[in-house]
Amino acid sequence: MDTIASFFSFITTPVSWVIVQFHSLYGAIFGPDTGWAWGLSIVSLVILIRICLIPLFVKQIKATRAMQTLQPEMKKIQERYKNDKQRQSEEMMKLYKETGTNPLSSCLPILAQSPFFFALYHVLNSIANNDTIGVINERLLASAQKAHIFGAPLASKFTDGSAEVTALGSTITDVRVVTAIMIVLMSLSQFYTQRQLMTKNVDTSVKTPFMQQQKMLMYVFPVIFAVFGINFPVGVLVYWLTTNVWTMGQQMYVIHNNPTPGSKAQASHLERLYKHVTHHGKTRNRRERAIVKAIVAKGRDRNDHERKFINGLSKAGLAAQADGTVTKSDDAVTVEHEDGTTTTTGPAAPRRQQPKRQSKSQRQGGAAKPAGEAEKTSPHSLTKSDEPADAKPGGGAGKQAAKSGNGSSRSRAQSGQRKGGPQRPKSPTKK
Repeated sequence: MDTIASFFSFITTPVSWVIVQFHSLYGAIFGPDTGWAWGLSIVSLVILIRICLIPLFVKQIKATRAMQTLQPEMKKIQERYKNDKQRQSEEMMKLYKETGTNPLSSCLPILAQSPFFFALYHVLNSIANNDTIGVINERLLASAQKAHIFGAPLASKFTDGSAEVTALGSTITDVRVVTAIMIVLMSLSQFYTQRQLMTKNVDTSVKTPFMQQQKMLMYVFPVIFAVFGINFPVGVLVYWLTTNVWTMGQQMYVIHNNPTPGSKAQASHLERLYKHVTHHGKTRNRRERAIVKAIVAKGRDRNDHERKFINGLSKAGLAAQADGTVTKSDDAVTVEHEDGTTTTTGPAAPRRQQPKRQSKSQRQGGAAKPAGEAEKTSPHSLTKSDEPADAKPGGGAGKQAAKSGNGSSRSRAQSGQRKGGPQRPKSPTKK
């Protein structure tokens, strides 16, 4: 153990110094030998480390989303070169280089946080073994051994025996109850953080092996924390529980304000943005303008949620501009569909007027015009009314009227005859 502690001495000394500085601050408020002073010192150490790791967390988000985007291309490469592993690796590296993606970027926060975790573990383990470490001298060592968090000593573990716990001034029942509760909370917070990522912040339109890996890790990580947590001192459990809560809150903030495109979180985010923009008639700040600008720049590559947002603005009489602003529009409303086609509605699209529907009597008597209307016809046009009645063979006024009265209705009743022109001859029947 001394060899491992000496190996981590380059980081144990800074970690112990930070804890001592926070202890001097909280010790003046709660007392130097209390669990509040030492426990809050560890919590403050976690917060300081996580603030320093925020740039790496941003890189992790970008790398994770880039990997999700590349999953279909990676799957094609695996299927194309499934019998040639070397060529498959070369094509994968070429794809990473062309897109500027690093698979290890998603693990940067965990890798960067690991040295501080091991350093704190060795500091607390040295306190339990009554050994000075870093800047923690004998006086601070005695103060840390007296500190209890809800009755459990700072350096005690779930697997400690009654003699070890009694030497630290506590009972084995208090230690195991406190450590068990903290291990359960630590595992649940890890599970909720991973589940929140899978259910809300994943593009559900693309099914990739990456999603299956994340789903598997959602159940594996809590089990790992529960198994290894029984060997962690109470101070390390405080550290890990605090960092899990920080990660959960940080991820909730990212999902709420910068969700993954195509995810359920983006649908909720764009719905809130739509309400704000339509209420004020414009984008209010730089962040909203950046979101609208990114959606407009995608063009036909927009997903369903982004297309719904643009169509909603159009229906509300607003137009999203290329610079991210939103202006009022009196032009036609253009609605974009999933297949890329667009339809135009609104003020610029003239409404088609349907003709007035006539009754049956009006349709049948449409040929008979009133006397006043007959006079308005052109004198140069030759119609049936201009021909003399006696010009037709076998004609007569009475006969012509009879034909126009009975013959017309009878001809309409016959289904096999045409209304005008020569009649179709009947086919002879075979006897």
